[in-house]
Amino acid sequence: MRFSELAGKEVVNLSDGCRLGMLSDSDLLIDEKTGKIKALLVPDIKSHFSFFNDKDFIEIPWDCVKKIGSDMIIIEIENSSENNFYL
Repeated sequence: MRFSELAGKEVVNLSDGCRLGMLSDSDLLIDEKTGKIKALLVPDIKSHFSFFNDKDFIEIPWDCVKKIGSDMIIIEIENSSENNFYL
């Protein structure tokens, strides 16, 4: 699967069933030493218009990604609604 094929997929948390939104305009965090993917970097909608917030993305650790399907990405993060993991 190419990275460009991830765009447009919906992200769902397996642990609590929350729909976290659509994955678009995302990026990957890659370990320079090993070349392995460390995390998905997803734009944070809440900070999109904030001039005072330096963090404009949500970092989803790659080991939390459980399955990538044809139209959905299943992740597993405990209490996504409490940790503001909404996309």
